[in-house]
Amino acid sequence: MKKILLLFLVLCGALAYGQNEREFVTVTNSNGATLGYSTTSGVKIITKDGLKFKDLNKNGKLDPYEDWRLSADLRAKDLAKRMTIEQIAGLMLYSGHQAIPTPEVGFAAGTYNGKPFPQSGAKPWDLSDAQKTFLKKDNLRHVLIVGVKSPEIAARWNNVMQAYVEGIGLGIPANNSTDPRHSGQVAGNTKAEFNAGAGGEISIWPDGLGMAATFEPELIRRFGEIAAQEYRALGITTALSPQVDLATEPRWYRSMMTFGESPELATDMSRAYVDGFQTSFGKDEIKDGWGYKSVNAMVKHWPSGGPEEGGRDGHFAFGKFAVYPGNGFENHLKPFTEGAFNLNGKTGMAAAVMPYYTISYNQAKDGTNYANGYSKYIITDMLREKYNYDGVVCTDWMVTANEGAIPSDFAGKPWGAEKLSIAQRHYQILMAGVDQFGGNNEAGPIMEAYQIGCKEHGKKYMRGRFEQSAVRLLKNIFRVGLFENPYLNPEESKEIVGNPQFMQEGYNTQLKSIVMLKNKENVLPIKEKGTVYIPKNYIPSIKDWWGNWSQARLEVPVDLDMVKKYYNVTEDPGKADFAIVFISNPYTNNDGGGYDIEDRYAGGNGYVPITLQYGTYTAVDARIRSIAAGDPVIDPTITNRSYKGKTVTASNTMDLNTVLTTKKMMGNKPVIVVANITRGMIFNEFEGKVEAIIARFGVTEQPVLDVISGKYEPSG
Repeated sequence: MKKILLLFLVLCGALAYGQNEREFVTVTNSNGATLGYSTTSGVKIITKDGLKFKDLNKNGKLDPYEDWRLSADLRAKDLAKRMTIEQIAGLMLYSGHQAIPTPEVGFAAGTYNGKPFPQSGAKPWDLSDAQKTFLKKDNLRHVLIVGVKSPEIAARWNNVMQAYVEGIGLGIPANNSTDPRHSGQVAGNTKAEFNAGAGGEISIWPDGLGMAATFEPELIRRFGEIAAQEYRALGITTALSPQVDLATEPRWYRSMMTFGESPELATDMSRAYVDGFQTSFGKDEIKDGWGYKSVNAMVKHWPSGGPEEGGRDGHFAFGKFAVYPGNGFENHLKPFTEGAFNLNGKTGMAAAVMPYYTISYNQAKDGTNYANGYSKYIITDMLREKYNYDGVVCTDWMVTANEGAIPSDFAGKPWGAEKLSIAQRHYQILMAGVDQFGGNNEAGPIMEAYQIGCKEHGKKYMRGRFEQSAVRLLKNIFRVGLFENPYLNPEESKEIVGNPQFMQEGYNTQLKSIVMLKNKENVLPIKEKGTVYIPKNYIPSIKDWWGNWSQARLEVPVDLDMVKKYYNVTEDPGKADFAIVFISNPYTNNDGGGYDIEDRYAGGNGYVPITLQYGTYTAVDARIRSIAAGDPVIDPTITNRSYKGKTVTASNTMDLNTVLTTKKMMGNKPVIVVANITRGMIFNEFEGKVEAIIARFGVTEQPVLDVISGKYEPSG
């Protein structure tokens, strides 16, 4: 009878997706976890005390780490002791960016059976050659996912990948992650018309600055709940967010994803965000707030990436220093220590932390100036000991790789450790108290670091050090239920991601994030269906992270068919009742600006100002000497990064010309400027010449039209 019952459960639980075979089987415990396992992995079901468990290591008995009744801590400690050093080294890896399917060329490119995807005959959800290698050969179990073709394909890829790793060794599932993907800019289509009933590929929300502009932490907590459900439906169980850096440097181009410059607001938003992502309720809760709807939050960037010297970003050697001329270092810690580490929910604190690339210049009390992830003072003395943080610490991506030939190259970011070997960098990071290496697919350098440690401290010490990190990493996999069932129903994923309710809540928050900066004589709202003129935008040729230049072009900034549902549209300003001009804040290239190699070749130091205005800017009041400097390998003679007296013009200076020309053509008729804000911006070049200014933060155009037309009164 028991055999018949088990067969019935297996047959009822089998779900056929993809490759004309059953990918996984589900087995339900009446008083416990639902199990999912692959029919191809070799995993069997063990029965004990009338309950079902997965025999992940295939030894025919129930081991503590396989027992879902035990705590995540006990299970993680048991499994860590069973792992080889090679397996732990793999657990310490966090993959480079993976697209599903892998593109033929460019960022995240790869092959399938040695061929580009279009020529390979592979299915979109198959594993690429590189993925198979790092999952099996290198024991990697943390994967960073970027672009996915659809929720269904993401779910199918997850199932194929989880089945693959379930059949290897101890059966440790993969913990997939993503950078933020819910803003209109990240989703890649701000022009699409919103139709709640139609759903979408993922719900669209404001950027971090827009979230902060609502001044409603409860909205952000709700965003976390919704985003977590969408992530889980995509097979994602770690969010590389929130970004809680204080945006105290208005020139920093990553300010858009922060909650602004206020320590108090950023603290409240950080707490709400992490609570929303991590907390499961009711039947979805496993223990202590963690469960099947939880997503680990990796809060970033400790101890803050905000105060970049000159506004230059730490992805590049020219932006390696964070400075504190006003001695505000402690303020930057508050969103972590009082927010993400001090939750209202039962999970207690953010599951993981990412240090930023930068050197927190002259802040380490041990007298060193290493990048945050290399600094024992920043990680162990401060984060671990002073603030009692025992979660995962993962480096930002590519901090152990070699830097490029010049300061503006997009390459490795070993700031402060440029002269060390790659293995020595891994060792120093481990000794600093870090658990994981972002963007590294190969375990070899970690094994070399282990050997260095064995020579210095002995094998027993290094075994303990590796197990310490393994326990932290494994707890984040156990707590979200992946060991029991990492598999997805692709049809359910299609229903969850971008469903009408989630789309509507995201849209409502977009509306609340919009800020009215100017409304002369209450020119807005314009409720009657008048005629609008919307000029085209000139998109300049700009350089991307890899030095490639885009094609300059003219484009219509908004879907005109959507605009026609609000107003009549004309291309003749003389026939228009009013104009709407869509612009972006001033920017310089895609690297954030601040360095010009031509200046260096001409005999200068290469450093130039970052402008917050469209017109030509000269840094007449800049420091004579920079606070920090130093490129000991690639440019050792430059000891001063000052740009005093140098001149720069924004790449998109034509945006200002578009505004002024439009106003000239419109005469006394109203001109409304809609500015997409990603960092600080100077408005006085045109503020006095236009009737209204609206600020948006990564939201789509339609909510802006709702504000202009009076369907929604701005509250941000």
